[in-house]
Amino acid sequence: MSDLGLNTISFAGRAASSSQFKALYAEGMALVEETATYLDGDGRTASKVLPRMASVLYAAESMRLTTRLMQMASWLLLQRAVNNGEMTRDQVLSEKSKVRLDGFNVDRHAPGWNDLPEAFRDLIERSLRLQNRIAVLDREIYRPNDAAIVPDNENSVQAQLNLLRTAFSVH
Repeated sequence: MSDLGLNTISFAGRAASSSQFKALYAEGMALVEETATYLDGDGRTASKVLPRMASVLYAAESMRLTTRLMQMASWLLLQRAVNNGEMTRDQVLSEKSKVRLDGFNVDRHAPGWNDLPEAFRDLIERSLRLQNRIAVLDREIYRPNDAAIVPDNENSVQAQLNLLRTAFSVH
């Protein structure tokens, strides 16, 4: 059996070690720093004058926000380590299992949401968008290669066409 993964280009793998990753890394780390600065400064001040429901929501969302950012920072640091040759892919896979890139939903209809400071809601929204981009990249880089096996009598171009037909139900 030939492995289709050996015959095709992994765009996600290349993106993960490219200038796009460096930009994503810089964006993620800057967001971590910006959020920490906000929560320790303007956010702390703003949270003291919020109505009760918004104050409770602020406390919960600030914990979710910092947790989300720490999970993303962990993923970015692991990916940087593998890109720099500091860790093997297997080591990263082992450590990556501790990182969560999903399950941080936000209820924008929760009582008090509209009373939250706009800058705080903006940090939440930006973190969710970044989390989604990282999760997509993670799935592309670390998805199982089981689906990439092609029978010996099928060439890789035909295999790609068959995958497209299957995906779009074209026969």
